[in-house]
Amino acid sequence: MLILGIETSCDDTAMAVLEVKSNKTKEIKVLTSVISSQLKTHATYGGIVPNLAAREHSKNLKPVLECVLKETGLSMEQVNLIAVTSGPGLIPSLLVGTAFAKALAYKYNKPIIGTNHIAGHIYSNWLEPVLSKKEKAKRQKDKPALNDRKIFPILNLIVSGGHTELILMSGHDKYKRLGQTRDDAVGEAFDKVARLLGLGFPGGPAVSALADKFEAPNSKSEIKLPRPMLHDKTLDFSFSGLKTAVFYLLRDWEKAGVKLTDQLRSAVCYEFQNAVTEVLVTKTLRAAEKYKVKTIALAGGVSANKLLRQTLTEGGEKLGIKTLVPEMIYTTDNAAMIALAGYIAYLGKKEKADSSRRNSWQRVKADANWEIV
Repeated sequence: MLILGIETSCDDTAMAVLEVKSNKTKEIKVLTSVISSQLKTHATYGGIVPNLAAREHSKNLKPVLECVLKETGLSMEQVNLIAVTSGPGLIPSLLVGTAFAKALAYKYNKPIIGTNHIAGHIYSNWLEPVLSKKEKAKRQKDKPALNDRKIFPILNLIVSGGHTELILMSGHDKYKRLGQTRDDAVGEAFDKVARLLGLGFPGGPAVSALADKFEAPNSKSEIKLPRPMLHDKTLDFSFSGLKTAVFYLLRDWEKAGVKLTDQLRSAVCYEFQNAVTEVLVTKTLRAAEKYKVKTIALAGGVSANKLLRQTLTEGGEKLGIKTLVPEMIYTTDNAAMIALAGYIAYLGKKEKADSSRRNSWQRVKADANWEIV
């Protein structure tokens, strides 16, 4: 089965073609994954401008589709299913993407399914990059199969610019939220701290890069930032206070006449990243033990953070729990994850029974606030 994935939830125009050779998802292959980035367009604004993003999507969708079909040698007639992100996300961007996908479904008489963006990030853990036969032979296939019931329950740590959640999966399309941020998402906190330090956008990579450059005796920083809600009994998070602590630290330095050198910026980034990682990993492992999960999965844009990936994986190993982290190329928004999540939902009994709502092009709707739970 060939699935065309379309993703326009934010500022990346993405399409991918996924091939699944068994309805039990035994063999999943990404034939191509194309992303047209708007990073340079929005960088001057220090963040995403929704209407500008939508306008760029309108210009990019047709060329990206042509590129995808050319790279795979396929035609739209050969596509079996269209999966499009219909939420959550920026409503102007979602409207453009869903309208384009619906037009394709209508023109070529193809089934279409609206796909949850967060579900896409979760399923990104089962995607492999497009590799040559030689490269494939070198890789170790240690990821559990999607059709293996032994992987459940799965504890998903969702970390991105708009979401920070702990979501328990008892099965496909069976979600329960265990905790979430009460204010800023972790990716948003990274962006705001980067802005305070005069770094570039997006903030996550900029902060992480400077943190990696930090040098001090015993790799310990004299700067101490709070670990919000670390010992709170709930599984919720809070990052606005951590961001504010950085603001006050920089303000006090300025009042004292302390020059913000690259070394000090590096030290702040190092401590901020450590604080975020400690809170995220501690709460995730606590939840993993409490709910006796079989698998921990990291997902979302912040899953690209090296320290978070390493610390969570090591923590899972100590508990004897398999920990999944997505391939680096699938940590950011992409359409391959939407194709896979859409396919899983399409197979599910719930979606089949609900075909009148989402499996028809007339009924696929953009929903900026579509919650997975």
